[in-house]
Amino acid sequence: MDIREPTPLLGGLSPAAFMRDIWQKRPFLIRQAIPGVVPPATPKQLFELASRDDVESRLVVRQGEDWSLQHGPFERRQLPALKKGDWTLLVQGVDLHLDAAHDLLQRFRWTSDARVDDLMISFATDGGGVGAHIDSYDVFLLQVHGQRRWRVGPVEHPEFREGMPVRLLTEFEPTEEFVLEPGDMLYVPPRWGHDGIAVGECMTCSIGYRTPMPTELAREILQRVIDDIESPDEEPHFKDAPRSVTETPGLMPPALATFAQKAVARLLKDPHQFDRALGEIMSEPKPQVWFEDGQDWSAGQGVRLDRRTRMMYDPRHVFINGEAFRVGGRDAKLMQRLADQRRLDAKACAGFSADAWGAVAEWVSQGWAHPL
Repeated sequence: MDIREPTPLLGGLSPAAFMRDIWQKRPFLIRQAIPGVVPPATPKQLFELASRDDVESRLVVRQGEDWSLQHGPFERRQLPALKKGDWTLLVQGVDLHLDAAHDLLQRFRWTSDARVDDLMISFATDGGGVGAHIDSYDVFLLQVHGQRRWRVGPVEHPEFREGMPVRLLTEFEPTEEFVLEPGDMLYVPPRWGHDGIAVGECMTCSIGYRTPMPTELAREILQRVIDDIESPDEEPHFKDAPRSVTETPGLMPPALATFAQKAVARLLKDPHQFDRALGEIMSEPKPQVWFEDGQDWSAGQGVRLDRRTRMMYDPRHVFINGEAFRVGGRDAKLMQRLADQRRLDAKACAGFSADAWGAVAEWVSQGWAHPL
């Protein structure tokens, strides 16, 4: 993708211009971002996904000023009738299960794969929605069927209604209002209030982004670093100073605190260890993702990544589904191409070394990738 080329997907802006002028700054309405858009799932397919244990789904129903929230899986008979208004079915990670949804998400690969979360589909009957709320992440709201009215506005000091199963803003004063038709798309930055209400039956695709929290990310990185550490056979123990006799035995020894600080600092002394842990975390599939056993991979075949596979890289590593590999030279360039393009033809695969070929063959056998 040429990030400097204007595209209808972003209202005639290039990805580079959009990131510079719009991203995380203000909402942006794009009429006919995808002209003639075809929904990546039918209502029937969406209901079938919502009935599965390995798919995250939610049902939100509004009854006047009251709201209810239920988590799936749902049998079809557990969902309200289509002629009944004011309900919404939210199905997360549709791109992991349907090729059409996965292909749609690929249009947004002008941001890092480490930032893109998934494609969620909202199916709503007339009046359905999830109320006025804010998100902590960027989101593109693509209308793929029917109409939805969106109200958008800044929220400086968000407060939420108590006793509600969904996080509804106590006060929301929208500054803009749009009715989206199929093919239209609305970008909403983090922490902006928005409220979408279905006008008749409708379906909306939400392309959401991952926003790791500092404490959570630090905890995960430290845990991975600790798990990878092997204690050496000979490791210096803490020793008391010769004059450490004390008349205050309840006081924590300052020397012990210094010893502990140095031990923790040593964990992150190697920047490559840190990079490895971060890459493993960001390439980890969602908890409900699982892979079926794959196939054999033979010489003369290309390879493509499974739609559920997350593959990334840094200058020293390749990361795939939470695992890290050290690669260099031609192998590194080929694996980086595979991560960027999500496929390699047979001619390119013939350039792998024996070790790299063996690694990719193992990915194919695990169902992480498939022969071409």
